[in-house]
Amino acid sequence: MTDLHVQSQAEWFDRVETAEQMIPLISKLYRERNVVTSIHGRRLINRSAIEVIKAHRAARRNHGQELELELTTAILKVLSDLSIETASVDVATLAYLYSQEAEGTDLTEFIKEQLKEVGPVEASNNSADVVLYGFGRIGRLLARILIEQASTGPGLRLRAIVVRKNGEDDIEKRASLLRRDSVHGPFNGTIKVDKENNTILANGTLIQVIYSNDPATVDYTAYGIDNAIVVDNTGRWRDEAGLGQHLQAKGTSRVLLTAPGKGAIPNIVFGINHEDITDEHKVLSAASCTTNGITPVLAALDRKYGVKHGHVETVHSFTNDQNLIDNFHKGARRGRAATLNMVLTETGAAKAVSKALPQFEGKLTGNAIRVPTPDVSMAVLNLELEQDVTREDLNDYLRNVSLHSNLRQQIDYVESPDIVSTDFVGNDRAGVVDGLATIANGNRVVLYVWYDNEYGYSKQVVRTIEHIGGVHPLVVPVRRDVTEV
Repeated sequence: MTDLHVQSQAEWFDRVETAEQMIPLISKLYRERNVVTSIHGRRLINRSAIEVIKAHRAARRNHGQELELELTTAILKVLSDLSIETASVDVATLAYLYSQEAEGTDLTEFIKEQLKEVGPVEASNNSADVVLYGFGRIGRLLARILIEQASTGPGLRLRAIVVRKNGEDDIEKRASLLRRDSVHGPFNGTIKVDKENNTILANGTLIQVIYSNDPATVDYTAYGIDNAIVVDNTGRWRDEAGLGQHLQAKGTSRVLLTAPGKGAIPNIVFGINHEDITDEHKVLSAASCTTNGITPVLAALDRKYGVKHGHVETVHSFTNDQNLIDNFHKGARRGRAATLNMVLTETGAAKAVSKALPQFEGKLTGNAIRVPTPDVSMAVLNLELEQDVTREDLNDYLRNVSLHSNLRQQIDYVESPDIVSTDFVGNDRAGVVDGLATIANGNRVVLYVWYDNEYGYSKQVVRTIEHIGGVHPLVVPVRRDVTEV
């Protein structure tokens, strides 16, 4: 009689061995070709064998069955033999599409057809320098992402951070905050500080720390930085006059604000209106975390069903602009203790949606409730559609949008009776639809959208920077417009 314990353990270690064989293929594709491999958006770069297995297991939520490790290995081997460069390849979608083909279909020819829009490898130094002006919650997460995504090929290069000096040990404290994070955990790699030269070396990325109180007077060219995209995450300036100071500095070309912009500054939600950016747009905004969280879902709903009007209620984690305990604050109610209270406050996200989607002008109202959690928020969308829809049809549509549409990087979908806010820490989508919470009654629907208001938003910011710098990788297989899903 077979010992089930021994058999189960043997099968597990066989799976681990198969996953271990993938790792050098994944690494080589990224290091030499700048090809990022993922499973339904979950990047495989720098993952352990067990993390690779978990990603394959999680794929069952999308297609009803676990992704086979052996098929992924075969796909990775084919990718390694092809002349492709700078692309984001979803191997799970490739595997799913291949499974729909006639039996006996040649895998290599199938992948060539799916990736035909990806160009051959060419000698290219197309990169974009990035400067982080400010190094707070968003600034440090942007740094982590840029460092993790650094490659020898085309892409974004984090060159410097600009901060105000707070004592002789400032650079050590900045490095320590990058190294350890109470919400997002330890930095994945090594960090070295050169106090004499004011640099931080993180996983081979040399970051110049520049001390300045005046954005207009910094000479970036003195550090070998030119045509840099300055990402202002201080929130100090929101209008074109204030942010335009960055363009007076030597070595800058564009400015991106990580907060809603005022006046005529375009508010960009990547995936929705990033194609509207022109060479004339020198000052841009990446909008807010909530605007990024809800706009893609609203866009998908509007294109399929039409949205008449609605209300957005945001249950939002507390932020640094609130007080830990009761104290004076210029904002109503925000002076009350953030860690003890639910704080009703205003949000401009509902109105801001119309800056990315003009057809929503005047259609949405909104409020926010700040709650005593450090990260991950939820938007409750209470909407009246232009047509009736069932809960099942609505969920099926949004699930397919998250898998097969051009909003795959923005919208995720989950159905789990046990999932809670901490499970979404580190989720890299702009928003995650909670399918089990969906309510539909005729043309009235209520959707619950989770979002990591720090990391998910930061990933959206990086995608916008990549687009501005002309280095955003093509996502393949090419996704359809949501109207075709």
